[in-house]
Amino acid sequence: MFKVDKNKCIACMQCIKDCPACVISLKEKKANINNEGCIKCGHCIAICPVEAVSTDDYNMNEVIPYNKETFSLDAENLLNFIKFRRSIRRFKSKEVEKDKINKIIDAGRYTQTSTNSQDVSYTVVTKNINKLRDLAYESLKKKGKYILSNLTPETEHLKRYANMWLYSYEQYKKDPQNNDRLFFNAPLAIFVTSPTPINGGLASSNMELMTDALGLGTFFSGFLLIAAQDNKEILDLIGVQNSNEIISCLVIGYPDVKYKRTVPRKSPNINWI
Repeated sequence: MFKVDKNKCIACMQCIKDCPACVISLKEKKANINNEGCIKCGHCIAICPVEAVSTDDYNMNEVIPYNKETFSLDAENLLNFIKFRRSIRRFKSKEVEKDKINKIIDAGRYTQTSTNSQDVSYTVVTKNINKLRDLAYESLKKKGKYILSNLTPETEHLKRYANMWLYSYEQYKKDPQNNDRLFFNAPLAIFVTSPTPINGGLASSNMELMTDALGLGTFFSGFLLIAAQDNKEILDLIGVQNSNEIISCLVIGYPDVKYKRTVPRKSPNINWI
């Protein structure tokens, strides 16, 4: 429940003006919150100049007062940071510290969600990474064989992937350490799940930025999502009931490569109206 400390409230009406759900009003010259319609976004907590608003729905100890020096980013530096990011597929043999994993999760947790649903979940795979790797290779092998055995004009474009999965499986079985072309020996994978794709996608993007900021590297594994599709063993392992809710999988580790510059991109397709 969100509540207002009447002794602190100065009736400045900032929370009323900023409430997206329009559930705050003045009552006896003090702000009053109608919690039945509240979406618990926290705008009222963030904007109150006298810290009169609080909630018992979340941990108020996480609230941090604004500080320009620690809350601001130089726009050019941020843009260069985004331009410089690379999908990493060369990892060191080094575990990722738990505090860094928690910061990556927090980057997703604090990302905006539609109607403040906060419906994004995370599965962190570390100790079972080898089991997940084996299951993923087996799944892709089966899917590859099925595609090659049932080719049609509509699925002809999948032939190259099917052959790739079968070849990768054979090479992996020969030498799992040196021929891992699925995880690239990364020590960590994080599955982002949500019934709302846009929410999971936005969280995933912020998580990637935090991963880079922590000196780690990552790539979004589309093949892992394909491997998990309708695969009960993988879904049970990561604790997901519906594979359609898996939005992304970030494979993460310490990069064993150093890039020297950004790369070009095609011009943006912009429609000015």
